[in-house]
Amino acid sequence: MAELSEVAPLLLATGTSGLAWRRVRASSGLESSPVVETLRQAFRAHALESAVHAHQLGEVAALLRAAKVSVLVGKGWAAARLYPEPGLRAYGDLDLYMAPQAHGAALAALREPSIPPGPVDLHRGFSDLDDLGGEALFARSRVAVLDDGEVPVFGPEDHLRLLCLHGLRHGLSRPLWLCDVAVALESRREDFDWDRLLSGDRRRAEAVACALGLAQELLGARVEATPVAGRALPRWLVPSVLRQWGSGSGWREPMSFFLRRPAGVLRELRRHWPNRIEATVGVRAPFNDLPRLPFQLAFAALRAARFGLSLRAELWRSVSG
Repeated sequence: MAELSEVAPLLLATGTSGLAWRRVRASSGLESSPVVETLRQAFRAHALESAVHAHQLGEVAALLRAAKVSVLVGKGWAAARLYPEPGLRAYGDLDLYMAPQAHGAALAALREPSIPPGPVDLHRGFSDLDDLGGEALFARSRVAVLDDGEVPVFGPEDHLRLLCLHGLRHGLSRPLWLCDVAVALESRREDFDWDRLLSGDRRRAEAVACALGLAQELLGARVEATPVAGRALPRWLVPSVLRQWGSGSGWREPMSFFLRRPAGVLRELRRHWPNRIEATVGVRAPFNDLPRLPFQLAFAALRAARFGLSLRAELWRSVSG
């Protein structure tokens, strides 16, 4: 119980309290514990939010269909539906992916109602899947059933690839992202296309295989009789993940926040130092046993340059506007 009390704040901060509640709820003698009750209440809140989000997704999908905008749903809701019951996977918004040229029409469609349908993240393009081609992604998509309609989701191979690459790109700062990978991996059907999963850009395919290896190593996901079974992970990878998880939620305040409020900027800069996973993906480096510091330095410099360019563009808009 002392260990559970110690990690409870991390569980709540990282959105894994529902999973923890499922693990301990059948344990005798813990029912009256304040910590377990906190986890139970978080689970119930996530379950309620899940029902609300599902209704909102139906409204969003209807608006976009009316506007003839084709989208694919990924990550949050699409990952949560793979878990055994609602409330195990918390998420804050609805992630919709579309062709870049459809982004404007999607924005207009969702601004039309007097009451917005809910928190929506409209992705201009297909992010980590752009090497596979938008037309192919739509051709391989599936339909998920809601209580009041249907929504298109990524095909299982493409969605697992998206979950792997998204989590790695953000340094796997949240344990929930690796849980998503494990759930998607273990809920696959017998006709799962491994060639599709490991196709596309060679560096990305290598990263996907490492993410699956992490799910097996840290969460016990079953990868027997798969192309990634027995794959050796870089020696630095597992310790990097565990160190990241022990440091908190991984949330970072945008550096633009400190332009007018410089207090705390040095502390935030330390948080923005890329971990070894984030840097490896950020500079498209191989997942091997070479030292990661050069890649971390390179990615930190790249990110600083991008921030400088965006800041200059913002200042130019302010002056010219």
